[in-house]
Amino acid sequence: MIELERKTRMLAISTVLVLALFSGVAVMVYANMGANGTGTMMYVDGLTYATGAANASCNCGDMPVFFGRGPHRWGHGGPITISQEFKDNVINITESDTDVQQLLTEGYNITEVRPIINTTVEADGTVTTKATNAVVTLIKDTTGRATVWVSIEQAKVTRIEILSITVIEKP
Repeated sequence: MIELERKTRMLAISTVLVLALFSGVAVMVYANMGANGTGTMMYVDGLTYATGAANASCNCGDMPVFFGRGPHRWGHGGPITISQEFKDNVINITESDTDVQQLLTEGYNITEVRPIINTTVEADGTVTTKATNAVVTLIKDTTGRATVWVSIEQAKVTRIEILSITVIEKP
């Protein structure tokens, strides 16, 4: 009888600890959703992930929000078509940077231009949507990838991240 009570107590304590753990996770998810419940989105290796609500579409600080791949991206109002003029403007800004020029001479090629879309809601409810920045992807064979952040308003490259892979094959 005493052994059964000890097992019951241990089971009850374990259950309370598991519930406390799940509660903590739920609180963290709720906290990450933000005050308005829209959550944040992050872009990782060509995919968009929501860390809060499923329909989040915001630009959270320096973390860009992208909507899919290809010429038609999905935004909060439907597909977004990127004009060739926008792409050409971003590519011209990118190619004018000396560090990008060095990457291009090393064999990198521009493979993708993705806008970073900012949506602003004014106090009177007016909504303004504008692509103020863009991210350009450069690829070098299978050994390198560079991501270039471009400020369209300032007409300059603001950040470059270069990832390189070294493969050593042994006989």
